[in-house]
Order: sequence, then C-alpha cells, then structure tokens
Amino acid sequence: MASPAPATTPHPQDTLAQRYQRIRARSLSLIAPLSAEDACVQAMPDTSPAKWHLAHVTWFFETFVLEAREPHFKAFHPAFRELFNSYYNGVGKQFPRPQRGLLTRPSLQDVLAYRAAVDARMVAVIAAADTATQSLIELGLHHEQQHQELLLMDIKYLLSLNPLAPAYRDGPAAISSPAAPLRWQAGADGIVAVGHDGAGFHFDNETPRHEALLAPHALASRLVTNGEYLAFMRDGGYADARLWLADGWATRQRDAWRAPQYWREVDGAWFEFTLTGLHPLDLHAPVCHVSHYEADAYAQWADARLPTEFEWEAAAVGAAVREARDEAAHLHPCATARGNGLDGLDDLFGAVWQWTRSAYLPYPGFKAPAGAVGEYNGKFMSNQMVLKGSCCATPVGHARASYRNFFYAHQRWPFTGIRLARDV
Repeated sequence: MASPAPATTPHPQDTLAQRYQRIRARSLSLIAPLSAEDACVQAMPDTSPAKWHLAHVTWFFETFVLEAREPHFKAFHPAFRELFNSYYNGVGKQFPRPQRGLLTRPSLQDVLAYRAAVDARMVAVIAAADTATQSLIELGLHHEQQHQELLLMDIKYLLSLNPLAPAYRDGPAAISSPAAPLRWQAGADGIVAVGHDGAGFHFDNETPRHEALLAPHALASRLVTNGEYLAFMRDGGYADARLWLADGWATRQRDAWRAPQYWREVDGAWFEFTLTGLHPLDLHAPVCHVSHYEADAYAQWADARLPTEFEWEAAAVGAAVREARDEAAHLHPCATARGNGLDGLDDLFGAVWQWTRSAYLPYPGFKAPAGAVGEYNGKFMSNQMVLKGSCCATPVGHARASYRNFFYAHQRWPFTGIRLARDV
C-alpha cells in the first residue's frame, strides 16, 4: 500500500488557487492506501464509500461553482448530478444514502477522472473569481476537509468489521505518556460572547455571535482516559440503568454495548482497533469512539456532567489550536494534545471531539442562506448534540473555538471523547 503524502501546514500567504490544489491533493493522498474494493464498500447506512466521498466533494464544485459561472457549461456526466447529491433538495433528486455501496459503476478510476476534469476547469473560474465566488469556493474547500475526516472515520469502521483486523496503513502502536492528575479549573461565569467573531472562515451555524449566561462551573483539566473509562466499566457502568438517560439505556440494551466502539477483549485483555490495526489498549490515551449516551453515563458515574457548548467555547477562546502536521498523527486517537489549553486546560484540540450537553439548535437570529447552499447546516438543527474541539483526523486549518460539530446521541464511529464539567 502506498503511504499518504504529509499534510502540509497552510501558509497565510497562500492564494485561493494554491489552497484549492493542496486540499484537493490531500483527498487523493488519503485514499492512496486503499484498493478499489476498499473504496467501493459501504459498511452501514451512516457511512459512505471512499469513492463516493471523492465524487461528492467534486460534485459540489461542479454543481455550485462551475454550473453558474463557466461559459457553455456542460456536466461531466449528467447522471452524476443525482448519484453524488447528498441531501440538497434544491438541486434535485438524490440516490438513496443507504445504497451508495451498490454503485460499483462509475469505477474508482472514473471518479478520479471526474475529479481531474473538474479541477482543470476550476482553474479559470478561480482566476476570475469575484468576492462572492471566492467565498463559495472557500465553503467548498472546508466542505472537502469535513469529508476528509469522514473518509477516515468511515474507512476505520469498514476495516474494523473484518476479522483479520487489517490496517489502513502500517504503523506502530501509539503509546501515550501518563496523563496528569485530573484537576478542576474554574470556568468563566456571567455573560460571555459566543459564536464566530467575524475573523476568517466560518460555517453559518456558528453565527450570529451573541451573549450567553454561564452559571459558576468548573471544567476538567484534561480528557477522560481509557484507563479511567475501564474503571467505569469494571464498576458495572454498563449494567447500572441509574447512570443512563432513558434513550441511552434502551440503546445500550438493544445494541448490547459493553465497551467503546473499537475495544476488543481477547483472553481477558483489552485491545483497541486503530487505523494501524489491533493494538493493546493504551490506558493513558483519551477514550475515543463513545456515544453521547456513554459519555453522559460516565459523567454521572464520576459525579460530574458534560459541559455546555458555551462553557467549552468560553474556555477555548484564545487557546492554541493543536493540529496534526503529518498523516501519521491521524492514525491514532491517542495522539494526545497536551499543553494546547488556556488556564490549565489540555486536550482542547487535536485528540478527540468532545461531547457537550447542548442540543444542536440555531443561535438566536440564525437564518440559513438563500438557495440550495442554505441546506448545508440549518435543516439538521434537530435531535442532534453539539461537539466541540477537533480530533486526530481533523485537517490542518479546520479547527477553531466557535466550530460546532454535531452528531446523533447514539453514534459512536466518529472520533468522540469526554471532558467533564461540574457545577460550582
């Protein structure tokens, strides 16, 4: 298997054309270790084949940028408009999401040809882009970065189902240094400003910036580790209904959860499946691939709670964003982020996404943009929970304090972990 090229650090003087080339090239580097068979399979309805990810992000540029701006526009293939439309009703029909793995045609090589053709046509559009077009292209690039993270999540889930425990890429087991003793750090209270401050790129769901009232509280100085979560398990955490939300308990019973997503017990010893294969459980690494239900149950067991998204954001404003500088750091969620915090908080960015107790809802005054692009975030503001920070698979330049990630409470295949909070 070929190794992915290193992820490069964005340079502040990069042109839009250079950013476009770099981000598009990184998507190709991520599929380099995959076979055509790997790239076609869909492991569950929540995931998508790697081939589909590559085509969909290209569809975004063809549909939203080229179609309206390229003289004498002609679609690369008329059927791709439906095949690779994810959920944009304003664009037209979508191929059913649970059946994406049935698309053996177009082939991976056909999809790569599609990407190359659209990239070649984007050169002229980028060169002549006005401010509105530049903003749309920036959205497309950040959209592709989201799919780069999703691609790694989906590939990990797919490979985990194989009893051979194949590695996405060969590499040693990550070994974390012992975590510092957990301390409680007083958080900001009173009225604080939250949401994007207007500097740099942001998604629409990060606005409008507004004020939130925070009660006195404290945040854990670091993330919950595998060793600490194992203590919860050994203390009967998965068997004590009193710790669980009702929906969480029903889900735990239905799906027979007894450990995080990729933990495996072999002859009484615990292992974890990673992108480099199956390795002994790293007790000092942040626990990863737990649902909101599991995170909340652990917090109850630990006599704590999950932070609100605004408590987390207020603590993270001004903190250094730690980001992986090469592809190797994307292979292990246990690539911890010690020392990137503010006022004694570690692991805010770069290890795992952190569940909050906040429902994913619109900010006061939020209004989705006009047109099909307005379907990007707003229509999902129901029945999901907010996560903050970033993770080992988050691309360079894609993390910030105001970022609002969101997943359903039962989902475990994202790189999700736990930071605790307490009322004061």
